[in-house]
Amino acid sequence: MHDLTSQPIMMIDSSPPLLHHYGELTRLPPQIPTLECNDLPSGAVVMKEYCQLPLIDLSCLNSTIERERIACAEAICRASSEWGFFQVVNHGISPELVRNMRREQVELFQTPFDKKATCGVLNNSYRWGTPTATCPRQFSWSEAFHIPLSRVSEPACYGEFSSLREVMMEFAAAMSKLARVLAGVLAENLGHPRGVFQNICQEINCFLRLNRYPACPISSEIFGLVPHTDSDFLTILSQDEVGGLQLMKDSKWVAVNPNQDALIVNIGDLFQAWSNDVYKSVEHKVVANGKMERYSIAYFLCPSYDSLIGSCMEPSIYREFTFGEYRSQVQEDVKRTGRKIGLPRFLL
Repeated sequence: MHDLTSQPIMMIDSSPPLLHHYGELTRLPPQIPTLECNDLPSGAVVMKEYCQLPLIDLSCLNSTIERERIACAEAICRASSEWGFFQVVNHGISPELVRNMRREQVELFQTPFDKKATCGVLNNSYRWGTPTATCPRQFSWSEAFHIPLSRVSEPACYGEFSSLREVMMEFAAAMSKLARVLAGVLAENLGHPRGVFQNICQEINCFLRLNRYPACPISSEIFGLVPHTDSDFLTILSQDEVGGLQLMKDSKWVAVNPNQDALIVNIGDLFQAWSNDVYKSVEHKVVANGKMERYSIAYFLCPSYDSLIGSCMEPSIYREFTFGEYRSQVQEDVKRTGRKIGLPRFLL
């Protein structure tokens, strides 16, 4: 472990004081059980393995040949059950739109840290590190804007970053459309209408998250993003070429090779509960990179906080709960135990 207490804080003007905050956490007395090896950043203890996520060509959903449409839908459902993750190409979001969104994202994150932290841009949603962390294992080496889609059309939300508004509105609309197509396929596989999620997850309840993972001088000791499952129905991720995403497969961490032509899709906790465990919400993390910064954009398909989540089939594995109740329980568990317990809390 580095002696962080005696090191000067070295950071570029746009980066948050991550090293300083992490150093403060290392000086705190332990408040939760000692780390197990599997809780450490994987680069510190094991060789990482690479995986090739299922790659699905979504243009086949619109094929004039019925067997191609059926095969594509089956591939989506099979990957959601066996992996909880898959990649999609020919997804309808143009490379130009992705490039424009990334350009605006980079420009935003290159803004001086003090300005990002105080200017209130994007609904005052800027965050960095892990403010609630009480020990090093809870700390993420990252910064982000977590924006409700209900605000992305408001000019006042952008301040001087006015060129971001049009691009973000177009990007959010495209991701929303894609999310509903995928959720519809997964719902239909369980005997429900494809449009069932139009009411369950209205666009105003969903989120975009712009992520930056700065290069990290202590990358062997820390996560870019701590291990977790997503608390939504469905997540769609656009990432750059740097890589760093890892997921749990067959009880071991495997790294996902970045594919510039593909978007990554993963099942969230709510879809696992709604599907009665047919689809799997899988633990994943981001490893820190010692040399390169990494950017990604995530779209989260969410219901309203008072939406009741129940199984779409009987007998149900989980008791009914609201999204708000679930989020509150997750936050309470993380604060008390240092980790997300999630769905096991709601088993019948």
